[in-house]
Amino acid sequence: MVELVDKTPCDGLLPKEIGGLRLSEVNAGQITSITPYKGKEKAVSDALKAAYGMAFPAANRATGKEGARAVWFARGQAVLMGPQVDAGLGEHAALTDQSDAWAVVRLEGDGAEDVLARLVPLDLRAQHFKRGHTARSYLMHMTCSVTRIADKAFQIMVFRSMAGTLVHDLERAMEAVAARG
Repeated sequence: MVELVDKTPCDGLLPKEIGGLRLSEVNAGQITSITPYKGKEKAVSDALKAAYGMAFPAANRATGKEGARAVWFARGQAVLMGPQVDAGLGEHAALTDQSDAWAVVRLEGDGAEDVLARLVPLDLRAQHFKRGHTARSYLMHMTCSVTRIADKAFQIMVFRSMAGTLVHDLERAMEAVAARG
C-alpha cells in the first residue's frame, strides 16, 4: 500500500535569506472562501466580528491579524485565513474550504518593496499601499494576492501548483536587489 506524506506547498524550498530579506512559508491554517448571499453582507460582517473580532473586509483591504485574517479576494468575496470557520457563518454566506489550494509566503525586510517592484505591476510603496491593503494582481505570469501585513512585510498567495515558480521568481528578485547594495 502506498503511504502518502502530507507536505506544505513550499516544502524543501523555504526559508531563504538573501541580503537582509527573508522569504518564508506561512502556515495559513484553514483557508475558507466566504461569499455573502445577496443582502447578507452586514450579517456576514457581524458574524465575523462576533466570532473573530474582525469585519468582512472592504475591497482591497484585509482585516484581523496573524492567525486570524480576512483578506478581500474579489467583488463580494473574501478568504478567512487561520481559524476553523464558525458554523453560523454558513447561514449568511457560501463557504468553501480552500486550504489545500494556495501557497502562502511572507516576504520581509528592507527592500521587500523593491523585490516586488520587479515582479508585480502595482505601486506597493508604503505611501500608496499601506498596512492592511491587499490586491489581486500578477506576480510575473502568476495570478496572486499581495497583502501588506507590516511596514516591511508582505503576504503573497499563489495557486499551490505554482509554489516552486513563486519561490524561484522571488529568489531571483531578492538576489538582484541584494546585488544593488
